Amino acid sequence: MIDQVETNLYKLELPLPENPLRSINCYLIKGPERFLLIDTGMNREECLKEIDGDLKRLSVDLNNTDFFITHLHADHIGLISKLAAGNSRIYFNRIEAGRVKGEDFWKVVQPASLANGFPEHEIKHFLEEHPSRRYGPQADIVFSLCSDGGNITVGDYSLSCTETPGHSPGHMCLYDANKKILFSGDHLLGDITPNISALGILNDEDPLRDYFKSLERIYALDVDMVLPGHGGLFNDHRQRVREIKKHHQMRLDEVVSILKDRRSLTPYETASRMTWDINGKWPDFPVTQKWFATGEALSHLIFLRNKGVVNKKMLGGVWHYLRKSSRHDKSEAEQAGI
Repeated sequence: MIDQVETNLYKLELPLPENPLRSINCYLIKGPERFLLIDTGMNREECLKEIDGDLKRLSVDLNNTDFFITHLHADHIGLISKLAAGNSRIYFNRIEAGRVKGEDFWKVVQPASLANGFPEHEIKHFLEEHPSRRYGPQADIVFSLCSDGGNITVGDYSLSCTETPGHSPGHMCLYDANKKILFSGDHLLGDITPNISALGILNDEDPLRDYFKSLERIYALDVDMVLPGHGGLFNDHRQRVREIKKHHQMRLDEVVSILKDRRSLTPYETASRMTWDINGKWPDFPVTQKWFATGEALSHLIFLRNKGVVNKKMLGGVWHYLRKSSRHDKSEAEQAGI
């Protein structure tokens, strides 16, 4: 589906079959000499057929097309190896350039998941079905690496590369200060909150802390229109930032409450007690949703531990988190502040 957003700017909505997100937004900018496509969709036939038809209807020559990929997830980068021509520039962040093939991720994610309480039979099934394995790019990619503050010019669009880690370690938005347009990828979504997961992190990272910092950075920008990776376009980005921060504050309070009066819980056990916008009870959740929920629970636990609100200890080869004792009535999560 094609929607014209502005002069020489189009939104291409591609299907994501069997995915709760349902679709992904890619954006095409037409320049006098070259085109720029922002994100690509998954490497599966349904996406390829849709985007191929859209590009033909817009008279796009892929031999004169460059690409900007907001982050490494398969629904954003999957088709790049099938769409990019030999002379295409593929703009991508430095942090994730070495992670696209996922070798380090696959080495880390299974033991990390088990160490955070995920059942072995479930994680094995999840990894076999992981979208990055099934629908990621199938060829080596030569990237034009972007640095924070770097500029990409297409016609009268002047796009500043803006680092916004959190949803992924190297997530990057594009911001046009003159037109006051933000291409937000999965950093800022209007209809749902982006998943902030700590499962499979390669170092001692704190993705939720990084996400809060990125939200503050975007909050300070002068934006009239946000073009997200999923869902509808929206205008009041500062209101959306406030809503998302409030959501995570409630999540932090919920995690602290769950740990109250319990000796200790694994991240998987914590996630099973949290409130999720999914029909049914935890045992009936699809394994994929359990994995994302556990990763989100873990990111909140790491944030609270780094703020001194909870501790963690290893029991039987699995990490358990427990609430520190407090003499104060005020919520510990509130004291930690975001």
